[in-house]
Amino acid sequence: MHDLSDGLARFRRDVFPAKAGLFAHLATTHRPRTLFIGCSDARVVPELITQSEPGELFVVRTAGNLVPAYSSDPDGVAASIEYAVAVLHVNDIVVCGHSACGAMTALAEGHDLSAAPVVSGWLRHADAARARAAAVPEASGPGRVAALVRANVSAQLQNLATHPCVARALAAEGTLTLHGWVFDIATGAVNPVDAAAIAA
Repeated sequence: MHDLSDGLARFRRDVFPAKAGLFAHLATTHRPRTLFIGCSDARVVPELITQSEPGELFVVRTAGNLVPAYSSDPDGVAASIEYAVAVLHVNDIVVCGHSACGAMTALAEGHDLSAAPVVSGWLRHADAARARAAAVPEASGPGRVAALVRANVSAQLQNLATHPCVARALAAEGTLTLHGWVFDIATGAVNPVDAAAIAA
């Protein structure tokens, strides 16, 4: 906690005064244009990667950047998606995977998750990604984690499209666009996932 306290003090002393006008505006305005769905991994910071200011991104972070397909049972991910699309009217949704993802590594390498049953249950939302990656030649051998990361972004975009608010916005041509990205931690590169792969 000491490091966090130091960070808070630096924010109040150095950062906040320089952006006081922005925060005054944000105190009464919340109009992000992009919903960014990324992994909870501490190495993947959406605002840093995109160089976004406060208020520009509506961020949802989940283990493995997983988006459960729509269900009538309420959950936090679905509520955040619905709020971003139906209330905030975001123009874009990004699903961002990343290199060396712990969730995808566990699945690709068959790790024993018996000590983490909730994590194991959550990762079932990547079943379609596993099936998709199995059909890719590089999914065996050293490229299997990277192949699963890409397949997972595509699968989560498909899951995203099952949410009624997203489906409605996509049907209203020009109001919403979905994007798939993979962030490479070692190089800083962000590679798009081909839109054709999303529909595959």
